[in-house]
Amino acid sequence: MNLNDVHEGIQKFKKRKRLGRGTGSGLGKTSGRGHKGQRSRAGHSQHPTFQGGAMPMIRRIPKRGFNNKWAVEIGEVNIGELEANFSAGEEVTPESLRGKDLANYRYDELKVLGKGEITKKLTVHAHRFSASAKEKIEKAGGTVVELPKKKAVVKNKMRSATNK
Repeated sequence: MNLNDVHEGIQKFKKRKRLGRGTGSGLGKTSGRGHKGQRSRAGHSQHPTFQGGAMPMIRRIPKRGFNNKWAVEIGEVNIGELEANFSAGEEVTPESLRGKDLANYRYDELKVLGKGEITKKLTVHAHRFSASAKEKIEKAGGTVVELPKKKAVVKNKMRSATNK
């Protein structure tokens, strides 16, 4: 192969199909729609899950449980992990945890759990604390700062007032 052969046969833009331009073009007469039938007609549209009259896959697959899309996702971190990754006097925030790859995933609220022991004096900022975690942090001389929780979804008051 030569360097000038590298791009041979490669087109930057694909030519558009020119439909209905005579039988010699290969796309004349029925213009690629075949003979008769639902798909040959103008204005044809079909539901994306339609499978030729068979029971659609989406209806065949069993569905179990309930998926609560309004549920609050909670990130968890144990105080044993704080002991290992933070030095005494440091502030522990959701941002600092992400920086140290501890709670490095998507969550709405952060909860500190009581697994492990803590001896360092830390200021811990989180949305929730387990009772044992709170007790252990304060026993070690640290402070607990509760961040504001995620607000619940409230329906539009104007809309509900007019529908009564």
